[in-house]
Amino acid sequence: MKPVTIPGGTVMVADRGSGDPVLLVQTALTADELVPLAENLERGGHRVVLYHRRGYGASSPAGGAVTVVGDAEDCHELLSRIGLASTHVVSTSYGAAVALELAARWPSRVRSLTLIEPPPVVAPSVVEEFAAANSTLLTSYRERGAPVALVEFLTLLMGVGWRATLERWLPGSVEQVTADAETFFGHDVPALIDWRFDDRDAARITCPVLYVGGSASGEWFAAVRQQVLSWFPDAEDVVVPDADHNLALTHVDQIALAVGRFIARQRSGRQP
Repeated sequence: MKPVTIPGGTVMVADRGSGDPVLLVQTALTADELVPLAENLERGGHRVVLYHRRGYGASSPAGGAVTVVGDAEDCHELLSRIGLASTHVVSTSYGAAVALELAARWPSRVRSLTLIEPPPVVAPSVVEEFAAANSTLLTSYRERGAPVALVEFLTLLMGVGWRATLERWLPGSVEQVTADAETFFGHDVPALIDWRFDDRDAARITCPVLYVGGSASGEWFAAVRQQVLSWFPDAEDVVVPDADHNLALTHVDQIALAVGRFIARQRSGRQP
């Protein structure tokens, strides 16, 4: 990764390959979650841009109040600095919120938008329950600190063997999430709870949309899928069998195939 200067700081960027450009927007906590997908798409003949948001890795500290809109502004600035007038955008979870803002605010920048299970704050039927769960998470962080809250959070999500599981999926990720936990709890979670994106925002998105979800991701993400498809009736819809919210790591080959075919159709004008 190399540093790219943006207003008020720098972000670390990997820009590799050639062909149709694809920007992968980093999610929260697991900064390199999309690295396996990036490598797969590069092998498939794409120019792939992957970056660490502020507060992650060697990028500038988050500082101040982080917002999803602010992350989208950083993303927009990054595209300008590396000379990409427009690109396909692939994103997951928190990163999908950033990608939605990018596509709504600067539609000419986004050729196509792949959303891998955006956060449940977009779904009115589950947003209160999701916000309450995150409020509990933040209480643990404030009372016991980021290291303890991280263990509680990942044990709840993945079980007591979460370290071995993460390392199997993405070597080095335990050290990474531990180092970046303060950004996750202190900045990303509050930013996500405060983020608002509604029908009027979605209506500003003009590019083709692909939704990717897992069949085993649960009620929250089932509601997210329905909301996204209501916003974008012409969106392509891929549900990966037996996958949960970790699908960007556990089912990378299926996702890369779906994304690659989707991008190819935008170039050729073919329908799925």
